[in-house]
Amino acid sequence: MNVTIRKIGNSEGIIIPKEVLTRLGLKAGDTLEIAESNGGIELRPEQADLAEQLKAARIGMDKYRVALRELAK
Repeated sequence: MNVTIRKIGNSEGIIIPKEVLTRLGLKAGDTLEIAESNGGIELRPEQADLAEQLKAARIGMDKYRVALRELAK
């Protein structure tokens, strides 16, 4: 299956066919991870566990910002 890179505002992107999205259980607003591999790119649905861990880390870093800054000295 071929897709074309298109200009979208100041960026560029591709349109993923609806049948592919349906098959993978994806919809508008879902987050994908992008990885370069063997001269190409790979798109994967974001792992919910990783997203939750990053959210928890951000909350912790905000809460303990002063202490982390002191520890970094």
